[in-house]
Amino acid sequence: MNKGSISDGRNLTLLTDLYELTMMQGYFKRKDKNVNVIFDAFYRANPDGNGYAISCGLEQVIELIENFHFNEEDIDYLRSLGIFGEDFLDYLKEFRFTGDIYAIPEGNVMFPREPMVKVKAPIMQAQLIETALLNIINHQSLIATKAARVVHAAKGDGVMEFGLRRAQGPDAGIYGARAAVVAGCVGTSNVLAGKMFNIPVMGTHAHSWIMSFKNELDAFRAYAKLYPDACTLLIDTYDTLNSGLPNAITVFKEMRDAGIKPKKYGIRMDSGDLAYLSKKVKAALDAEGFTDAIISASNDLDEKLIQSLKSQGAAINSWGVGTNLITSKDTPAFGGVYKLAAIENPETGEMIPKIKISENSEKVTNPGDKVIYRIYIRETGKLFADLIALSDEVYDENDDLVLFDPIETWKKTRLKGGSYIMKPLLIHVFEKGKCIYNNRPSVLELRDICRKDLDTLWEESRRLINPHQTHVDLSKPLYDLKQELLDKYKNI
Repeated sequence: MNKGSISDGRNLTLLTDLYELTMMQGYFKRKDKNVNVIFDAFYRANPDGNGYAISCGLEQVIELIENFHFNEEDIDYLRSLGIFGEDFLDYLKEFRFTGDIYAIPEGNVMFPREPMVKVKAPIMQAQLIETALLNIINHQSLIATKAARVVHAAKGDGVMEFGLRRAQGPDAGIYGARAAVVAGCVGTSNVLAGKMFNIPVMGTHAHSWIMSFKNELDAFRAYAKLYPDACTLLIDTYDTLNSGLPNAITVFKEMRDAGIKPKKYGIRMDSGDLAYLSKKVKAALDAEGFTDAIISASNDLDEKLIQSLKSQGAAINSWGVGTNLITSKDTPAFGGVYKLAAIENPETGEMIPKIKISENSEKVTNPGDKVIYRIYIRETGKLFADLIALSDEVYDENDDLVLFDPIETWKKTRLKGGSYIMKPLLIHVFEKGKCIYNNRPSVLELRDICRKDLDTLWEESRRLINPHQTHVDLSKPLYDLKQELLDKYKNI
């Protein structure tokens, strides 16, 4: 099965910021190219003021890493810049990624400050992949998170992604559609995305179809003849209630009289007061016996408008969401960063923890080689908290577990042994440059994974406004290490 190629025949190794290459040459000149490091990719705040984010884009990161190399054209271009030495360019000719990568699996919920991706590799390799890795993960995680909000607002109704024409370029449209389906959309209007990822493609017709006929009724009849099994008619080209709706009902009656039983049929509206119109449409369709007709709506929808329409009793059961989803219009950037967490002592091989300090507390990083444990309440299966710990820590679910807020440390919770489940969250994706994550889910399988993972959240964490923020705590050893480094670099 074709999972979809991010490169599509393009060599994306130069999809990087120039300073990654200038730093690489610096490491090369210092003979530091084989010093191992650990970098963490993480984000600091959930988009849209949400209570969570959705991990997405790992499949494309895997492909990027597997195909990472400099071809002759790349080397010639870098030479033309006049800032790289021939010895460094010769090194790039043989460049391959040989390190380890760990990641939160796609379709899982994730939270601020915990590593989405952990890279353990020689410093030159870890540095070079930063920009492309963030580009992929940031974009798809952003769109997946937005889509999850929209799907949640729809409360079980189907949501179709159809924002391709408003996306910021082909790649954003293609991989945005992928992310939207991972997060719960039933399909996309994007035919290329459908082909690449084997996901459902959906769509009806435009106003131009209606306008190309002498009258609306002829247009509807022609469309019903073409697609009798899937006949959804756009009724707001001229007059929704006085023209479009009566003509649609006429066509549905003609189909019924002819013994045609479509698998799916109904109407779509793309303008007007959708709450009012949908109720009128529903009443008219029901009166004629078309109680199972789909009533679909579009027109600059987002999760807030869908929630409002639901609260008004709108009789809509299918939603087409475009611009606001594919661009995540109200929060157009995810904000993931990539920070050094540890560096090898070349003499001893010991990994030395590193910390970035800032006057802004949220920008102070967590040092060292870390793992994430997801903690569930055994009785309910609900997610209670995430615990970031050092990689050599060992826990036993039969022991009591004390969690505390890493900022307001007096806020503590004790979980009794046996009352909770601890699940390691990061998976090992690359080992010594080889992808070992082989049984990778399809997009539709990821959608099921995402749905099940979202079901572990409390409803308070999923509400669209002022959601409960899931705790992300530090283990006591990690907290102590962080304080030790803060004191050291602040000379306290």
